[in-house]
Amino acid sequence: MLDSRRLRYFLAVADALHFGRAAERLNISQPPLSRQIASLEEDLGTALFHRNAHHVVLTPAGTRLQSDARDILASMARAEANARAAAIGESGALTIGFTMCAAYSVVPSYAKTFSTRYPEVDLTLREVLSSDLAAQVSDGTIDAAVVLAQAVPKGINQRTVVREQLCLALPRAHRLSSQRRIVPAALRDEVFVAASMDIAPSLRQAMLAQCEMAGFVPRIGMEVHLQQTILTLVAEGVGVALVPASMRKLQTSAIVFKSLPDAVSISQQLIWRATNSNPCLHNLLSIANPVE
Repeated sequence: MLDSRRLRYFLAVADALHFGRAAERLNISQPPLSRQIASLEEDLGTALFHRNAHHVVLTPAGTRLQSDARDILASMARAEANARAAAIGESGALTIGFTMCAAYSVVPSYAKTFSTRYPEVDLTLREVLSSDLAAQVSDGTIDAAVVLAQAVPKGINQRTVVREQLCLALPRAHRLSSQRRIVPAALRDEVFVAASMDIAPSLRQAMLAQCEMAGFVPRIGMEVHLQQTILTLVAEGVGVALVPASMRKLQTSAIVFKSLPDAVSISQQLIWRATNSNPCLHNLLSIANPVE
């Protein structure tokens, strides 16, 4: 059976075509080198060198092995390097799930930073409903997820990575769109487009809390699952919405975003399974700094 030591010894002789000089390069004496070459020839069942008192010449089998041995040793070196890289998360695969809110907050910066630092890692991003992400982290479908703040199952670790205020999204033609300052109480008679409680409970609760602070219960005209859909409906004039401030990055001429005084805050968390041993996950955690 071929092994790396005997291949290295063979290449030293094949390159030097002299056992003495090859032994000097390998920093060993000549007799052990000769024994290793003889052992290799015996295992292969063929001579690799023609030897006489004055010359060492490669046989056809030796010439072929000289070429193959370089490839074999290079491949073994790459395999060792790849294994070490995988052990510290510099290669391999990582899957991150996220909600649409996270697509406009931290996920783009995570993806850019991680891909720059660890270009050999196969990074996959999956946009999933917030209510489904914890289950996918638990069953190992994804390694980590950025979710709206929520209670997570036992065995799931979490850290807060985003804390932002709600802002008001209005159709551009709305009567309030030109006002510099809008108080939440001015929305008392408005129809709201909102995330459903079962899909994004923390977002829905934040919206209700904002309205409660202003002394009214919002009139929900339509419930949807995705923030993109909420804003599409706002743009069409179906209603107004309270959305995370990061959604301002969704630039559209049909919507006006307004800050609110005493705006309620909402958080996003990075969650991951405590028993996940993927080394790439550790490197993601080094990027995803917690916020106070």
